[in-house]
Amino acid sequence: MPVIGPRIYNLFPLLSGKVSDWSAHLPRIAAMDFNWIFVNPFHYPGFSGSLYAVKDYHRLHPLLQGDSSESAETLLRKFVDDAERHGLGVIMDLVINHTAKDAELVSTHPDWYVREANGEIKSPSAIDPADANQVTVWGDLAELDYAAKSGELAQYWARLAADYAGLGIRGFRCDAAYKIPGAVWATVIDATRAAVPEAQFFAETLGARLPETEQLKSAGFDYFFNSAKWWDFREPWLLEQYEMFRKIAPSIAFPDSHDTTRLAADTDADPRESALRYLFAACFSSGVMITQGYEFGFRKKLDVVRTRPDDWEMPSFDLTIFIRDVNAMKSRAPVLNEEGPQQRVTPPDSPVTALLRRGRKTPGRTLSLINTLGGSSHPFGVDAISGVLGAARDSIEEITPGQAPLTFRNSSEVSIPARAMRIFHRPE
Repeated sequence: MPVIGPRIYNLFPLLSGKVSDWSAHLPRIAAMDFNWIFVNPFHYPGFSGSLYAVKDYHRLHPLLQGDSSESAETLLRKFVDDAERHGLGVIMDLVINHTAKDAELVSTHPDWYVREANGEIKSPSAIDPADANQVTVWGDLAELDYAAKSGELAQYWARLAADYAGLGIRGFRCDAAYKIPGAVWATVIDATRAAVPEAQFFAETLGARLPETEQLKSAGFDYFFNSAKWWDFREPWLLEQYEMFRKIAPSIAFPDSHDTTRLAADTDADPRESALRYLFAACFSSGVMITQGYEFGFRKKLDVVRTRPDDWEMPSFDLTIFIRDVNAMKSRAPVLNEEGPQQRVTPPDSPVTALLRRGRKTPGRTLSLINTLGGSSHPFGVDAISGVLGAARDSIEEITPGQAPLTFRNSSEVSIPARAMRIFHRPE
């Protein structure tokens, strides 16, 4: 049976409101042919109110609990069951690289934290790679001591993941996974899969250095998140990252995320750009993800403290049908769900970027033709397509969503519209 890559819709909890209101979004998400729904941290936050500064991993954020008297477990189980009825698995955010400064664990396990010379709990920090004098310190966060307490911490997080898997959650996005020893993740992943064999783990590794990523090789992750969002379609670094990642685990691309500005804000809500970037992400790697509101061209950046349901916007456009068609295309082409070799077959200065993707377990191939010009269409020779795909003209299929398939027999070239893609497929 062929592998089906994850097609993930990120439901942002502070935008969606109470857990009891989340299910109202499921019919729209399922109609776009996603197979996973990812929810950012829904736990009780510390004093800053940030979703990523968790105070209590077993209670819900008060805004998400709402006025319901039902337990967190009951509310989440109902949502998971609703999602499953819509054909969607649920992914939760597993934030275990730090806790809130006022977390319950600070009281119950004070020895699990890194301390400053004066005995105070240390906050994690980061140095700006462009300016070593610029240091960001997250004062609401507390740094866990994995160097000294990795065994105890691994067992604690393994129990936590197993508890949530017991509610029916089948996926775990592992925040800043590269900051935690691979051996700790191996313990968490193995213990969870012992209870729920189908559980999947998604490593967030954006910004990680090569050794930090490679130390996760034996941890057992199913997928990494890649940096396709930032590619200019010319520089070689993304294909280098793809090649490195695929030797460890397949990857997931996204056109924007809760951590970034909205693509629609960056592109003046040009639907062509949002369509292009989603189609590219779906074709580039095994998995693809969008953030809630992407389909409607939302512009407001999501905020892990301040976003509320009132921030729901009037649509700038509606890509729901296009996204459905892209997801359907992806699910039908086995080569787009596994990570075999991928290479650019046009020079970096070409107006058309052509990416050839081959299967690892299947003999299928796809050729993605991307016109990065803003103002005009550009041709590409049919003989070149046939030669790159290694197939006769009459055995090549065009699978571009929303595009009338090309009849190769009577054509010498194809036209790729400005800021658009066309995808050609050689079946197995």
